[in-house]
Amino acid sequence: MAEMAIELRGIDKRFGAVHANRDVTLTIAKGSIHGIIGENGAGKSTLMSILYGYYQADSGSIAINGKPVRIRNSHDAIALGIGMVHQHFMLVDNFTVLENIILGAEGGFVLKGGMDQARAHLSKLNQDYSLDVNPDAIVGELGVGLQQRVEILKALYRGADILILDEPTAVLTPQEADHLFRILQALKAQGKTVILITHKLREVMDVTDAVTVMRAGAVVGNVQTADVSKEILADLMVGRKVNMQVEKQVRAAGAPVLQVRDLSLVDNRGVKLLDKLNFEVRAGEVVGIAGVSGNGQSELMEVLAGMTEASEGVILYKGQDISRLKGKLPRPALLRQMGIGHVPEDRSREGLIKSFSNFENGILGYHRDPALQGKGLYHRVKLVERMQSFIQQFDIRPADPLLRVGQLSGGNQQKVVLAREIHSNPDLLLVGQPTRGVDIGAIEFIHKRLIQLRDEGKAILLVSVELDEILALSDRVVVMAGGKITGEMPASEATPTSLGLLMGGH
Repeated sequence: MAEMAIELRGIDKRFGAVHANRDVTLTIAKGSIHGIIGENGAGKSTLMSILYGYYQADSGSIAINGKPVRIRNSHDAIALGIGMVHQHFMLVDNFTVLENIILGAEGGFVLKGGMDQARAHLSKLNQDYSLDVNPDAIVGELGVGLQQRVEILKALYRGADILILDEPTAVLTPQEADHLFRILQALKAQGKTVILITHKLREVMDVTDAVTVMRAGAVVGNVQTADVSKEILADLMVGRKVNMQVEKQVRAAGAPVLQVRDLSLVDNRGVKLLDKLNFEVRAGEVVGIAGVSGNGQSELMEVLAGMTEASEGVILYKGQDISRLKGKLPRPALLRQMGIGHVPEDRSREGLIKSFSNFENGILGYHRDPALQGKGLYHRVKLVERMQSFIQQFDIRPADPLLRVGQLSGGNQQKVVLAREIHSNPDLLLVGQPTRGVDIGAIEFIHKRLIQLRDEGKAILLVSVELDEILALSDRVVVMAGGKITGEMPASEATPTSLGLLMGGH
Protein backbone atom coordinates (compact mmCIF):
# COMPACT_ATOMS: atom_id res chain seq x y z
CA MET A 1 0.00 0.00 0.00
CA ALA A 2 1.28 3.46 -0.92
CA GLU A 3 1.81 5.91 1.91
CA MET A 4 -0.82 8.65 1.92
CA ALA A 5 0.16 12.33 1.87
CA ILE A 6 -3.46 13.49 2.32
CA GLU A 7 -6.54 11.81 3.76
CA LEU A 8 -9.84 13.69 3.75
CA ARG A 9 -12.67 11.91 5.56
CA GLY A 10 -16.32 12.96 5.52
CA ILE A 11 -15.64 16.61 4.64
CA ASP A 12 -18.91 18.55 4.65
CA LYS A 13 -19.35 22.28 4.01
CA ARG A 14 -22.40 24.50 3.56
CA PHE A 15 -22.72 28.15 2.63
CA GLY A 16 -26.29 28.89 3.65
CA ALA A 17 -28.55 26.84 1.39
CA VAL A 18 -25.63 25.81 -0.84
CA HIS A 19 -24.20 22.39 0.04
CA ALA A 20 -20.71 22.89 -1.41
CA ASN A 21 -19.09 19.68 -0.16
CA ARG A 22 -21.10 16.56 0.67
CA ASP A 23 -19.36 13.95 2.83
CA VAL A 24 -16.20 14.06 0.69
CA THR A 25 -13.69 11.29 1.28
CA LEU A 26 -10.52 10.91 -0.76
CA THR A 27 -6.90 9.91 -0.31
CA ILE A 28 -3.86 11.14 -2.23
CA ALA A 29 -0.71 9.03 -2.37
CA LYS A 30 2.61 10.57 -1.41
CA GLY A 31 4.85 11.34 -4.39
CA SER A 32 2.00 11.30 -6.92
CA ILE A 33 0.29 13.76 -9.28
CA HIS A 34 -3.43 13.69 -8.45
CA GLY A 35 -6.06 15.38 -10.62
CA ILE A 36 -9.31 16.82 -9.27
CA ILE A 37 -11.92 17.53 -11.94
CA GLY A 38 -15.59 18.45 -12.10
CA GLU A 39 -18.11 20.87 -13.55
CA ASN A 40 -18.63 24.44 -12.34
CA GLY A 41 -19.91 24.34 -8.78
CA ALA A 42 -18.81 20.74 -8.25
CA GLY A 43 -17.00 21.70 -5.03
CA LYS A 44 -13.35 21.33 -6.16
CA SER A 45 -12.19 24.80 -5.14
CA THR A 46 -14.09 24.69 -1.85
CA LEU A 47 -12.43 21.38 -0.96
CA MET A 48 -8.94 22.69 -1.76
CA SER A 49 -9.69 25.91 0.13
CA ILE A 50 -10.48 23.78 3.18
CA LEU A 51 -7.20 21.90 2.73
CA TYR A 52 -5.28 25.20 2.45
CA GLY A 53 -7.05 26.78 5.42
CA TYR A 54 -9.18 29.40 3.69
CA TYR A 55 -12.37 27.70 4.92
CA GLN A 56 -13.17 25.45 7.86
CA ALA A 57 -15.15 22.27 7.20
CA ASP A 58 -18.46 21.93 9.06
CA SER A 59 -17.56 18.31 9.75
CA GLY A 60 -14.99 15.71 8.76
CA SER A 61 -11.28 15.19 9.35
CA ILE A 62 -7.94 15.80 7.64
CA ALA A 63 -4.74 13.79 8.02
CA ILE A 64 -1.37 14.83 6.54
CA ASN A 65 1.27 12.11 6.21
CA GLY A 66 -0.85 9.85 8.43
CA LYS A 67 -1.27 12.35 11.29
CA PRO A 68 -4.61 14.02 12.12
CA VAL A 69 -4.33 17.80 11.79
CA ARG A 70 -6.46 20.91 12.22
CA ILE A 71 -5.87 23.56 9.52
CA ARG A 72 -7.32 26.86 10.76
CA ASN A 73 -5.65 29.17 8.22
CA SER A 74 -3.06 29.26 5.43
CA HIS A 75 -0.24 29.68 7.98
CA ASP A 76 -1.17 26.29 9.45
CA ALA A 77 -1.23 24.81 5.93
CA ILE A 78 2.21 26.20 5.07
CA ALA A 79 3.61 24.92 8.38
CA LEU A 80 2.32 21.46 7.41
CA GLY A 81 4.15 21.64 4.08
CA ILE A 82 1.16 22.59 1.88
CA GLY A 83 1.63 25.21 -0.86
CA MET A 84 -0.88 26.59 -3.34
CA VAL A 85 -0.36 28.19 -6.76
CA HIS A 86 -3.47 30.19 -7.61
CA GLN A 87 -4.85 30.68 -11.11
CA HIS A 88 -4.38 34.44 -10.66
CA PHE A 89 -0.82 34.94 -9.46
CA MET A 90 -0.16 36.56 -6.06
CA LEU A 91 2.98 38.48 -7.07
CA VAL A 92 4.18 42.09 -6.81
CA ASP A 93 4.98 43.16 -10.37
CA ASN A 94 7.66 45.75 -9.58
CA PHE A 95 9.57 43.47 -7.18
CA THR A 96 12.31 41.11 -8.33
CA VAL A 97 11.83 37.35 -8.31
CA LEU A 98 13.95 37.08 -5.15
CA GLU A 99 12.01 39.83 -3.37
CA ASN A 100 8.69 38.16 -4.23
CA ILE A 101 9.89 34.79 -3.00
CA ILE A 102 11.04 36.02 0.42
CA LEU A 103 8.09 38.40 0.89
CA GLY A 104 6.51 37.45 4.22
CA ALA A 105 9.42 35.12 5.05
CA GLU A 106 12.32 37.58 5.14
CA GLY A 107 14.23 35.80 7.91
CA GLY A 108 14.44 38.52 10.55
CA PHE A 109 15.28 42.20 10.85
CA VAL A 110 18.68 41.93 9.10
CA LEU A 111 17.35 41.73 5.57
CA LYS A 112 20.68 41.22 3.79
CA GLY A 113 21.43 37.98 5.61
CA GLY A 114 17.97 36.67 4.73
CA MET A 115 18.45 37.73 1.10
CA ASP A 116 21.80 35.96 0.85
CA GLN A 117 20.38 32.76 2.30
CA ALA A 118 17.33 33.00 0.04
CA ARG A 119 19.53 33.46 -3.05
CA ALA A 120 21.53 30.33 -2.19
CA HIS A 121 18.36 28.32 -1.50
CA LEU A 122 16.74 29.64 -4.68
CA SER A 123 19.76 28.61 -6.75
CA LYS A 124 19.48 25.05 -5.45
CA LEU A 125 15.72 24.89 -6.11
CA ASN A 126 16.26 26.26 -9.62
CA GLN A 127 18.82 23.55 -10.27
CA ASP A 128 16.86 20.68 -8.68
CA TYR A 129 13.65 21.35 -10.62
CA SER A 130 14.95 22.98 -13.86
CA LEU A 131 12.87 26.08 -13.19
CA ASP A 132 15.30 28.43 -15.02
CA VAL A 133 14.22 31.64 -13.27
CA ASN A 134 16.56 34.63 -12.89
CA PRO A 135 16.30 35.78 -9.24
CA ASP A 136 17.07 39.40 -10.20
CA ALA A 137 14.45 39.69 -12.95
CA ILE A 138 11.55 42.11 -12.39
CA VAL A 139 8.41 39.96 -12.12
CA GLY A 140 6.25 42.36 -14.16
CA GLU A 141 8.64 41.97 -17.09
CA LEU A 142 8.34 38.17 -17.13
CA GLY A 143 5.94 36.17 -19.27
CA VAL A 144 3.10 34.31 -17.58
CA GLY A 145 4.91 30.97 -17.82
CA LEU A 146 7.89 32.32 -15.87
CA GLN A 147 5.62 34.08 -13.37
CA GLN A 148 3.98 30.76 -12.67
CA ARG A 149 7.39 29.22 -12.00
CA VAL A 150 8.04 32.04 -9.52
CA GLU A 151 4.86 31.01 -7.68
CA ILE A 152 6.07 27.41 -7.60
CA LEU A 153 9.48 28.55 -6.32
CA LYS A 154 7.75 30.61 -3.63
CA ALA A 155 5.85 27.55 -2.40
CA LEU A 156 8.96 25.34 -2.48
CA TYR A 157 11.00 28.02 -0.66
CA ARG A 158 8.46 27.83 2.17
CA GLY A 159 9.03 24.08 2.39
CA ALA A 160 6.04 22.74 0.49
CA ASP A 161 5.93 18.97 0.08
CA ILE A 162 2.33 19.12 -1.14
CA LEU A 163 1.62 21.55 -3.98
CA ILE A 164 -1.90 22.51 -5.12
CA LEU A 165 -2.17 24.04 -8.61
CA ASP A 166 -5.46 25.67 -9.64
CA GLU A 167 -6.05 25.67 -13.44
CA PRO A 168 -2.28 26.09 -14.02
CA THR A 169 -2.29 26.08 -17.84
CA ALA A 170 -5.15 28.56 -18.40
CA VAL A 171 -2.80 31.27 -19.72
CA LEU A 172 0.13 29.19 -21.05
CA THR A 173 1.22 28.35 -24.58
CA PRO A 174 1.45 24.61 -25.35
CA GLN A 175 5.25 24.82 -25.02
CA GLU A 176 4.97 26.53 -21.62
CA ALA A 177 2.43 23.91 -20.52
CA ASP A 178 4.81 21.13 -21.58
CA HIS A 179 7.59 22.79 -19.57
CA LEU A 180 5.28 23.01 -16.55
CA PHE A 181 4.48 19.31 -16.81
CA ARG A 182 8.20 18.49 -16.89
CA ILE A 183 8.56 20.53 -13.69
CA LEU A 184 5.68 18.61 -12.10
CA GLN A 185 7.31 15.31 -13.03
CA ALA A 186 10.57 16.55 -11.47
CA LEU A 187 8.67 17.47 -8.29
CA LYS A 188 7.13 14.00 -8.24
CA ALA A 189 10.56 12.40 -8.74
CA GLN A 190 11.80 14.30 -5.66
CA GLY A 191 8.95 12.86 -3.59
CA LYS A 192 6.65 15.90 -3.73
CA THR A 193 2.88 15.43 -4.00
CA VAL A 194 1.04 17.52 -6.62
CA ILE A 195 -2.72 18.21 -6.75
CA LEU A 196 -3.86 19.46 -10.15
CA ILE A 197 -7.25 21.20 -10.43
CA THR A 198 -8.14 21.48 -14.11
CA HIS A 199 -10.97 21.19 -16.61
CA LYS A 200 -8.67 20.07 -19.45
CA LEU A 201 -9.14 16.32 -19.70
CA ARG A 202 -6.25 15.87 -22.12
CA GLU A 203 -3.88 17.26 -19.48
CA VAL A 204 -5.36 15.02 -16.81
CA MET A 205 -4.71 11.99 -19.01
CA ASP A 206 -1.17 13.12 -19.86
CA VAL A 207 0.22 14.04 -16.46
CA THR A 208 -1.75 12.53 -13.53
CA ASP A 209 -1.42 9.19 -11.75
CA ALA A 210 -4.92 9.23 -10.27
CA VAL A 211 -8.07 11.34 -10.65
CA THR A 212 -10.91 12.31 -8.33
CA VAL A 213 -14.13 13.31 -10.10
CA MET A 214 -16.60 15.56 -8.26
CA ARG A 215 -20.21 16.36 -9.11
CA ALA A 216 -22.68 18.49 -7.10
CA GLY A 217 -20.30 18.66 -4.13
CA ALA A 218 -19.74 14.90 -3.87
CA VAL A 219 -17.06 12.51 -5.09
CA VAL A 220 -18.47 10.33 -7.88
CA GLY A 221 -15.24 8.64 -8.86
CA ASN A 222 -11.73 7.90 -7.59
CA VAL A 223 -9.80 6.21 -10.41
CA GLN A 224 -6.32 5.42 -11.61
CA THR A 225 -5.68 7.48 -14.75
CA ALA A 226 -4.32 4.49 -16.63
CA ASP A 227 -7.66 2.69 -16.18
CA VAL A 228 -9.92 5.35 -17.77
CA SER A 229 -10.36 7.47 -20.92
CA LYS A 230 -11.29 11.10 -21.47
CA GLU A 231 -14.77 9.97 -22.45
CA ILE A 232 -15.28 8.05 -19.19
CA LEU A 233 -14.10 11.03 -17.14
CA ALA A 234 -16.40 13.40 -19.06
CA ASP A 235 -19.39 11.13 -18.50
CA LEU A 236 -18.59 10.93 -14.76
CA MET A 237 -18.31 14.73 -14.51
CA VAL A 238 -21.62 15.44 -16.23
CA GLY A 239 -23.63 12.37 -15.25
CA ARG A 240 -24.57 11.49 -18.82
CA LYS A 241 -22.97 10.58 -22.14
CA VAL A 242 -20.98 13.51 -23.54
CA ASN A 243 -19.88 13.84 -27.17
CA MET A 244 -16.27 15.01 -26.90
CA GLN A 245 -15.86 15.53 -30.64
CA VAL A 246 -17.05 18.61 -32.53
CA GLU A 247 -18.77 17.26 -35.62
CA LYS A 248 -18.55 19.53 -38.64
CA GLN A 249 -18.48 19.00 -42.38
CA VAL A 250 -15.96 20.60 -44.72
CA ARG A 251 -17.75 23.31 -46.70
CA ALA A 252 -16.82 26.08 -49.10
CA ALA A 253 -16.92 29.59 -47.61
CA GLY A 254 -18.92 32.33 -49.29
CA ALA A 255 -18.24 36.02 -49.92
CA PRO A 256 -16.23 38.11 -47.43
CA VAL A 257 -18.41 39.48 -44.63
CA LEU A 258 -15.64 41.10 -42.56
CA GLN A 259 -12.43 42.54 -44.02
CA VAL A 260 -9.76 44.09 -41.81
CA ARG A 261 -7.07 46.18 -43.50
CA ASP A 262 -3.96 47.59 -41.78
CA LEU A 263 -5.82 47.90 -38.47
CA SER A 264 -3.81 49.55 -35.68
CA LEU A 265 -4.63 50.76 -32.19
CA VAL A 266 -2.43 53.02 -30.04
CA ASP A 267 -3.41 53.76 -26.45
CA ASN A 268 -3.13 57.12 -24.67
CA ARG A 269 0.39 56.24 -23.49
CA GLY A 270 1.55 55.76 -27.07
CA VAL A 271 1.73 51.95 -26.75
CA LYS A 272 0.76 50.11 -29.95
CA LEU A 273 -1.76 47.46 -28.93
CA LEU A 274 -2.67 46.39 -32.49
CA ASP A 275 -0.13 46.61 -35.29
CA LYS A 276 -1.36 46.61 -38.92
CA LEU A 277 -3.67 43.59 -38.78
CA ASN A 278 -4.95 42.14 -42.06
CA PHE A 279 -7.46 39.27 -42.33
CA GLU A 280 -11.00 38.47 -43.44
CA VAL A 281 -13.94 36.31 -42.40
CA ARG A 282 -16.25 34.83 -45.04
CA ALA A 283 -19.85 33.71 -44.90
CA GLY A 284 -20.19 30.13 -43.65
CA GLU A 285 -16.81 29.89 -41.95
CA VAL A 286 -15.30 30.15 -38.49
CA VAL A 287 -12.02 32.05 -38.24
CA GLY A 288 -10.27 31.42 -34.93
CA ILE A 289 -7.88 33.94 -33.36
CA ALA A 290 -5.32 32.01 -31.31
CA GLY A 291 -2.88 33.52 -28.86
CA VAL A 292 -1.86 33.75 -25.24
CA SER A 293 -4.18 36.08 -23.33
CA GLY A 294 -3.02 39.71 -23.43
CA ASN A 295 -1.61 39.79 -26.96
CA GLY A 296 -4.18 42.10 -28.53
CA GLN A 297 -7.13 39.76 -29.02
CA SER A 298 -9.31 41.62 -26.50
CA GLU A 299 -8.51 44.98 -28.07
CA LEU A 300 -9.27 43.61 -31.54
CA MET A 301 -12.72 42.43 -30.45
CA GLU A 302 -13.44 45.76 -28.77
CA VAL A 303 -12.57 47.63 -31.98
CA LEU A 304 -14.65 45.31 -34.18
CA ALA A 305 -17.63 45.54 -31.79
CA GLY A 306 -17.50 49.36 -31.82
CA MET A 307 -16.45 49.74 -28.18
CA THR A 308 -13.11 51.33 -29.17
CA GLU A 309 -12.18 53.33 -32.26
CA ALA A 310 -9.14 52.17 -34.24
CA SER A 311 -6.18 54.55 -34.60
CA GLU A 312 -5.53 53.53 -38.20
CA GLY A 313 -6.84 51.13 -40.81
CA VAL A 314 -10.14 50.10 -42.32
CA ILE A 315 -12.90 47.69 -41.25
CA LEU A 316 -15.29 46.61 -43.99
CA TYR A 317 -18.59 44.86 -43.23
CA LYS A 318 -20.24 43.53 -46.38
CA GLY A 319 -18.14 46.01 -48.30
CA GLN A 320 -19.19 49.03 -46.20
CA ASP A 321 -16.57 50.96 -44.23
CA ILE A 322 -17.63 50.83 -40.58
CA SER A 323 -14.29 51.94 -39.11
CA ARG A 324 -15.61 55.26 -37.80
CA LEU A 325 -19.34 54.77 -38.02
CA LYS A 326 -21.35 57.74 -36.68
CA GLY A 327 -25.03 58.09 -35.84
CA LYS A 328 -27.55 59.03 -33.20
CA LEU A 329 -26.92 55.79 -31.33
CA PRO A 330 -23.66 54.51 -29.80
CA ARG A 331 -21.50 52.64 -32.30
CA PRO A 332 -22.10 49.15 -30.74
CA ALA A 333 -25.86 49.69 -31.11
CA LEU A 334 -25.47 50.80 -34.74
CA LEU A 335 -23.39 47.70 -35.51
CA ARG A 336 -25.98 45.43 -33.90
CA GLN A 337 -28.67 47.03 -36.07
CA MET A 338 -26.52 46.24 -39.11
CA GLY A 339 -26.31 42.56 -38.20
CA ILE A 340 -23.15 42.22 -36.07
CA GLY A 341 -23.62 40.22 -32.88
CA HIS A 342 -21.09 40.28 -30.05
CA VAL A 343 -20.49 37.77 -27.27
CA PRO A 344 -17.93 39.61 -25.10
CA GLU A 345 -14.94 37.90 -23.51
CA ASP A 346 -15.95 38.95 -19.99
CA ARG A 347 -19.65 38.22 -19.63
CA SER A 348 -19.74 39.56 -16.05
CA ARG A 349 -18.43 43.03 -16.93
CA GLU A 350 -19.54 43.49 -20.53
CA GLY A 351 -22.31 41.01 -21.26
CA LEU A 352 -24.64 40.96 -18.27
CA ILE A 353 -25.92 43.01 -15.35
CA LYS A 354 -25.97 40.44 -12.57
CA SER A 355 -28.51 42.26 -10.42
CA PHE A 356 -30.99 42.27 -13.33
CA SER A 357 -33.37 39.40 -14.05
CA ASN A 358 -32.87 36.91 -16.85
CA PHE A 359 -35.57 38.54 -18.99
CA GLU A 360 -34.01 42.01 -18.56
CA ASN A 361 -30.57 40.69 -19.54
CA GLY A 362 -32.22 39.06 -22.54
CA ILE A 363 -32.70 42.46 -24.23
CA LEU A 364 -29.43 44.26 -23.33
CA GLY A 365 -28.02 45.82 -26.48
CA TYR A 366 -31.37 45.38 -28.23
CA HIS A 367 -33.44 47.36 -25.75
CA ARG A 368 -34.14 50.12 -28.29
CA ASP A 369 -36.11 47.75 -30.53
CA PRO A 370 -39.66 49.19 -30.82
CA ALA A 371 -41.05 45.65 -31.09
CA LEU A 372 -40.12 45.09 -27.44
CA GLN A 373 -41.94 48.17 -26.20
CA GLY A 374 -45.54 49.00 -25.49
CA LYS A 375 -46.81 52.56 -25.21
CA GLY A 376 -43.55 54.24 -24.25
CA LEU A 377 -42.64 51.45 -21.83
CA TYR A 378 -41.28 47.95 -22.20
CA HIS A 379 -43.86 45.27 -22.79
CA ARG A 380 -43.06 43.07 -19.78
CA VAL A 381 -45.11 40.10 -20.97
CA LYS A 382 -43.28 40.10 -24.32
CA LEU A 383 -39.89 40.26 -22.60
CA VAL A 384 -40.72 37.35 -20.28
CA GLU A 385 -42.05 35.30 -23.21
CA ARG A 386 -38.89 36.10 -25.20
CA MET A 387 -36.72 34.88 -22.32
CA GLN A 388 -38.87 31.78 -21.93
CA SER A 389 -38.13 30.86 -25.55
CA PHE A 390 -34.39 31.39 -24.91
CA ILE A 391 -34.62 29.09 -21.89
CA GLN A 392 -36.25 26.34 -23.97
CA GLN A 393 -33.91 26.65 -26.96
CA PHE A 394 -30.69 26.87 -24.92
CA ASP A 395 -31.63 24.68 -21.94
CA ILE A 396 -30.94 27.49 -19.45
CA ARG A 397 -31.23 26.33 -15.83
CA PRO A 398 -33.02 27.16 -13.58
CA ALA A 399 -35.80 27.74 -16.11
CA ASP A 400 -37.03 30.96 -14.54
CA PRO A 401 -37.17 34.21 -16.60
CA LEU A 402 -37.66 36.24 -13.41
CA LEU A 403 -34.58 34.91 -11.59
CA ARG A 404 -31.59 37.25 -11.21
CA VAL A 405 -28.96 36.26 -13.76
CA GLY A 406 -26.27 36.46 -11.06
CA GLN A 407 -27.85 33.40 -9.43
CA LEU A 408 -27.10 31.25 -12.50
CA SER A 409 -23.92 29.21 -12.94
CA GLY A 410 -21.25 30.53 -15.31
CA GLY A 411 -22.30 28.14 -18.06
CA ASN A 412 -25.95 29.20 -17.86
CA GLN A 413 -25.00 32.88 -17.79
CA GLN A 414 -23.03 32.29 -20.99
CA LYS A 415 -26.09 30.67 -22.55
CA VAL A 416 -28.14 33.80 -21.77
CA VAL A 417 -25.61 35.96 -23.65
CA LEU A 418 -25.42 33.54 -26.60
CA ALA A 419 -29.21 33.24 -26.82
CA ARG A 420 -29.59 37.02 -26.87
CA GLU A 421 -26.98 37.55 -29.60
CA ILE A 422 -28.01 34.60 -31.79
CA HIS A 423 -31.72 35.52 -31.58
CA SER A 424 -31.02 38.70 -33.59
CA ASN A 425 -29.89 36.49 -36.51
CA PRO A 426 -26.57 38.29 -37.11
CA ASP A 427 -24.61 37.82 -40.33
CA LEU A 428 -21.36 38.30 -38.39
CA LEU A 429 -20.93 36.95 -34.86
CA LEU A 430 -17.95 38.08 -32.79
CA VAL A 431 -17.40 35.50 -30.05
CA GLY A 432 -14.86 36.04 -27.28
CA GLN A 433 -13.85 33.09 -25.08
CA PRO A 434 -17.18 31.25 -25.62
CA THR A 435 -16.53 28.58 -22.99
CA ARG A 436 -14.36 30.41 -20.43
CA GLY A 437 -15.25 29.08 -16.99
CA VAL A 438 -17.90 26.83 -18.52
CA ASP A 439 -18.34 23.17 -17.60
CA ILE A 440 -18.06 20.35 -20.09
CA GLY A 441 -21.80 19.82 -20.60
CA ALA A 442 -22.34 23.48 -21.54
CA ILE A 443 -19.19 23.42 -23.72
CA GLU A 444 -20.69 20.60 -25.77
CA PHE A 445 -23.91 22.60 -26.30
CA ILE A 446 -22.14 25.88 -27.18
CA HIS A 447 -19.84 24.21 -29.70
CA LYS A 448 -22.76 22.52 -31.47
CA ARG A 449 -24.66 25.82 -31.67
CA LEU A 450 -21.71 27.71 -33.18
CA ILE A 451 -21.20 25.05 -35.85
CA GLN A 452 -24.93 25.15 -36.62
CA LEU A 453 -24.67 28.92 -37.22
CA ARG A 454 -21.65 28.41 -39.45
CA ASP A 455 -23.59 25.82 -41.46
CA GLU A 456 -26.43 28.33 -41.83
CA GLY A 457 -23.99 30.64 -43.64
CA LYS A 458 -23.06 32.98 -40.78
CA ALA A 459 -19.55 34.41 -40.50
CA ILE A 460 -18.00 33.78 -37.07
CA LEU A 461 -14.86 35.33 -35.61
CA LEU A 462 -13.80 33.29 -32.59
CA VAL A 463 -11.25 34.37 -29.98
CA SER A 464 -10.17 31.69 -27.53
CA VAL A 465 -7.10 30.88 -25.45
CA GLU A 466 -8.08 27.19 -25.62
CA LEU A 467 -6.15 25.68 -28.52
CA ASP A 468 -8.31 22.56 -28.54
CA GLU A 469 -11.35 24.79 -29.01
CA ILE A 470 -9.70 26.80 -31.80
CA LEU A 471 -8.69 23.62 -33.66
CA ALA A 472 -12.08 21.95 -33.18
CA LEU A 473 -14.27 24.86 -34.32
CA SER A 474 -12.21 26.84 -36.83
CA ASP A 475 -11.95 26.56 -40.59
CA ARG A 476 -8.97 28.94 -40.59
CA VAL A 477 -6.70 30.01 -37.74
CA VAL A 478 -5.07 33.43 -37.33
CA VAL A 479 -2.38 33.66 -34.62
CA MET A 480 -1.58 36.83 -32.68
CA ALA A 481 1.44 37.70 -30.54
CA GLY A 482 2.41 41.15 -29.28
CA GLY A 483 -0.47 42.83 -31.12
CA LYS A 484 0.62 41.46 -34.49
CA ILE A 485 -0.53 38.60 -36.68
CA THR A 486 2.31 36.08 -36.68
CA GLY A 487 0.68 33.50 -38.92
CA GLU A 488 -2.44 32.21 -40.65
CA MET A 489 -3.28 28.70 -41.85
CA PRO A 490 -6.18 26.32 -42.52
CA ALA A 491 -7.24 24.60 -39.30
CA SER A 492 -6.70 21.24 -41.01
CA GLU A 493 -2.97 22.03 -41.27
CA ALA A 494 -2.56 23.49 -37.77
CA THR A 495 -1.13 21.61 -34.78
CA PRO A 496 -0.69 22.67 -31.15
CA THR A 497 3.07 22.77 -31.75
CA SER A 498 2.93 24.96 -34.86
CA LEU A 499 0.39 27.31 -33.27
CA GLY A 500 2.34 27.41 -30.02
CA LEU A 501 5.47 28.60 -31.81
CA LEU A 502 3.51 31.35 -33.54
CA MET A 503 1.86 32.29 -30.24
CA GLY A 504 5.36 32.72 -28.82
CA GLY A 505 6.16 35.23 -31.58
CA HIS A 506 8.18 32.88 -33.81
